[in-house]
Amino acid sequence: MNRAAIIFAVSLAVITSCGTRNPADVQVIPPNRIMDFSFLYARNCSGCHGPNGAGGAAIGLGDPVYLAIADDATIRRVTTGGVAGTSMPAFAQRSGGMMTDDQIDAIVSGIRTRWAKPDTLRDADAPPYAAQGSGDPKRGADVYGTYCSSCHGVDGHGSERASSIVDGSYLALVSDQSLRTTVIVGRREWGAPDWRGDVAGKPMSPGDISDVVAWLAAQRTEFPGQPYFSALRAKGGIR
Repeated sequence: MNRAAIIFAVSLAVITSCGTRNPADVQVIPPNRIMDFSFLYARNCSGCHGPNGAGGAAIGLGDPVYLAIADDATIRRVTTGGVAGTSMPAFAQRSGGMMTDDQIDAIVSGIRTRWAKPDTLRDADAPPYAAQGSGDPKRGADVYGTYCSSCHGVDGHGSERASSIVDGSYLALVSDQSLRTTVIVGRREWGAPDWRGDVAGKPMSPGDISDVVAWLAAQRTEFPGQPYFSALRAKGGIR
């Protein structure tokens, strides 16, 4: 029997076998019973947080520094209820989402099991995940100049090295906590260092972080997007 005939015979056997399978033998798992982490993460998280937790529109959940400062309760709370006023939605059914509490537990456990590295910050004095009081935006302007301006520009509107960090639309979509988390953790996929790497040998203090977040928050505009409309009109594009 030549190769083509063998392939035909095997294909016919597979088709025949599939055609005679008893439908009762095929088990369909209800959506709320799916507990596989890879499936749940891909369908619910990867669109923003990137495949394998590598980051994308939102911070990488697989970043060991992030997982060193954010505990399971924090990740579970944000996943369950989302963050009001931002692009982070609620995923729990009891909050209007599609996932059960058990599925959210599977997500949190899977993130920790696969990507956390317990010794990541063993020799570092990590800033707290949440702010311990409000920052000073005036001092934050000086902190920005020291730690951030070399990449994001003198006034925060970006440079060849990094994008604007005072863009009105961006600031309207992120919470103060998200800004704080990004300052502490950085964005490795974009080449942005964590709080220890902006100035060699001079890590940011918890106060520095709170102050620069306060300065960034103060840059929010009442009506995001208006500067773009005004700029276009000034150029004669809109009358």
